[in-house]
Amino acid sequence: MNTRPPRTESPSTPTQKFTPKQRTAITAGVIGNTVEWVDWTLYATFAKVISDVFFPRSEGSAALLATLLVFAVGFVMRPVGAAILGAYADRHGRKKGLTLTIGLMAGAGFVIALTPGYEMIGIAAPLVLAVARLVQGFAAGGEFGSSSAFLVESAGPGRRAFAGSWQQVSVGAGVLIPSLIGVVLASSLSDEALHSWGWRAAFIIGGVLGLVGLWLRVSVEDTDSFTQLRNEGRARSNPLKAMFVEHPRAALRVVGITIAGTLTYYTWVDYLPIHTNATYGLPLDEALLSQTLCTIIFMVLLPFVGKLSDRFGRRPTMAAFAGGFVVLAWPMLQLLNGSFLSLFLVQLTGMLLILGYSANCAVIMAEQFPPEVRATGIALPYALAVALFGGTAPYVITWLTSSDHGGLLWLYVSGAALISLVVYLRMPETKDKEFS
Repeated sequence: MNTRPPRTESPSTPTQKFTPKQRTAITAGVIGNTVEWVDWTLYATFAKVISDVFFPRSEGSAALLATLLVFAVGFVMRPVGAAILGAYADRHGRKKGLTLTIGLMAGAGFVIALTPGYEMIGIAAPLVLAVARLVQGFAAGGEFGSSSAFLVESAGPGRRAFAGSWQQVSVGAGVLIPSLIGVVLASSLSDEALHSWGWRAAFIIGGVLGLVGLWLRVSVEDTDSFTQLRNEGRARSNPLKAMFVEHPRAALRVVGITIAGTLTYYTWVDYLPIHTNATYGLPLDEALLSQTLCTIIFMVLLPFVGKLSDRFGRRPTMAAFAGGFVVLAWPMLQLLNGSFLSLFLVQLTGMLLILGYSANCAVIMAEQFPPEVRATGIALPYALAVALFGGTAPYVITWLTSSDHGGLLWLYVSGAALISLVVYLRMPETKDKEFS
């Protein structure tokens, strides 16, 4: 058990500029995380085409449902990857953990791109597809903990939230790039060309980008935190056990931190455009345009909110997010109608609030744990919370709507925000905590 007394950095510690080594490490971490999420997101972007290629043609939506089931299976592996790859990064280093995750993700992407379709190899096609997505889900589960630890450990005092905010910037970029690839290919290729080779080209592009990210991660040094940990012989043989036994409250705190963040993110970013299209008849292209514009604004503002957190603290910026949803969830959802403007304003308001969570999530989770268990402590509780509260959000909301209980959606969102608000207000402020 870690018996070192807690120490704090002086609140007056000046904000320092990044050293060249820190800038290189953070740039490599951000680019690597971006291209890894490109590989992960391409599957959803081309889900309809993949269903036509890998599953037998059938009437109705059976093939598409099977494709989406394979997509869901990838999420099942995320907690498994979080536990195993998080522990690997704590034992062998952030750099080795990150190179392993991006290698697995890119390799599985190449497998998907090169696997023959159902018409050529029959049932083997969807089986290979499912295995490849399991590998990608496994890699995605380990990515958040390792990349968050790497980015935050690469920053100096007074810059940790700013550095950590780029983790979420890279996730947003990793979602937008596949959408752009999909728009370009769908608009420039015939349907036959898109089905025969266009979608495969997209996965090959993603795989090549993954190799670039792999090269960047191999070329940087590991963080000083892990290097010191290794040199002092403090690395744990079983970080997963140590996390549960020695830091159970911190692990539970990560779950509480994540509940409102993941639920509101999946609802406002992913579900509201689909909900507005299905319920109010807003054309899908307009709904997706709102999503794209709000995501770009969100990405641009994230580092600035990270700076606010470094100056004023984690608790006030995160409490503003959760408290905002407690108060505003009902009026925001009441404003939704069939117009583009109403969706854009509601989505933008919600995402401006979510900035308080997303700019802080990497840094606040990293600050809960010592370096011996940091990647594991971030990855596993976060992955479990995302699976339980984020991954189920579209299903719960759809059930509420189809059961004529759509008016209770605000209560669902506000309740989750209230739980996290209590966690934020009760947790210790870690802005000035010494960080090794």
